[in-house]
Amino acid sequence: MIKAAVLGATGYAGVELVRLLSNHPEVQIEVLGSQSFAGQGIDEVYQSFEHILDVKCEELDLDRVRGCDVVFTALPHGASKEVIPALIEQGVKVIDLSGDFRYDDIEVYEKWYGQKHSSPELLKESVYGMPELYRDKIKGARLIGNPGCYTTCSILGTVPLLKSGMAETKNIIVDAKSGVTGAGRSAALPYSFCECTENMKAYKVATHRHTSEIEQELSKAAGEEIIISFTPHLIPLKRGILATIYVNLKQKSSAAELTEMYKEFYKDEFFVRVKDEGHLPETKFVAGSNFVDIGLCYDERLQRAVIVSALDNIVKGAAGQAVQNMNLLFGFDEKTGLKNAGFYL
Repeated sequence: MIKAAVLGATGYAGVELVRLLSNHPEVQIEVLGSQSFAGQGIDEVYQSFEHILDVKCEELDLDRVRGCDVVFTALPHGASKEVIPALIEQGVKVIDLSGDFRYDDIEVYEKWYGQKHSSPELLKESVYGMPELYRDKIKGARLIGNPGCYTTCSILGTVPLLKSGMAETKNIIVDAKSGVTGAGRSAALPYSFCECTENMKAYKVATHRHTSEIEQELSKAAGEEIIISFTPHLIPLKRGILATIYVNLKQKSSAAELTEMYKEFYKDEFFVRVKDEGHLPETKFVAGSNFVDIGLCYDERLQRAVIVSALDNIVKGAAGQAVQNMNLLFGFDEKTGLKNAGFYL
């Protein structure tokens, strides 16, 4: 049994992490960090935990996390990098759900996040926490930069095609839609019910931070610099991301060939489900689960692959992937605590 702390436990990603950990057979939750709700039980803040978890939220105290084996930092971007060096000094393993430790190049981070990185040495050491691509490195890490939601959906949807050598590496387009939980537990006007319901809107067109993270990983897969066109949209859905990815091909192909290639690439990956030809992902198939669903189409007129991928933004796009990484770190079966179907309804 390992002891875990969750800092930022009352945000949407944080509380989803608490929900998953509370049902994990190998984890005991020791510390729930929350400045906003310090002193209140998690079952008071979220009454869904009544009879499930009786732990009080508290402000960060390094002495309290010293006895933990793993600390999850579900803190805002910029806050994690100020806290994590002290946690590493305590000898605990850290899985960071912010963007602070996802980058190979400090200049890319500072450009897209608009701030200096205070721990460049730890940034160099951190491992990008996408098990499907970096499983072996994750197992030996002490600091993991847990990938973002748009990024996980987009990267896993595109990497097989880039690695196959079939793809033209110019003019890749990712058109993605996200549920409102992707914005966090915010009271800001744009995320209120009347602003979101019965409405769709594009935002941060050509400027979204996740663009740089997607480009980093796609460039590695292709073996050359990849620059993409990424457009995110907010849709009236609580949870879920659906990305439609357009990639021109070097030669003619077919939906059958593309589907077979993806099935072969992900044949050993439990959490990646490649749909049969003629079937495409839907967000309700993955909501509440740690699965990524991928479907393939081929546009014969344009010699273009169209990849559709879907996941739950606060499970595989955040908390579930963090638990998957924790399982790898501590030698548990990777599926432990995560092998459940989506909500569907």
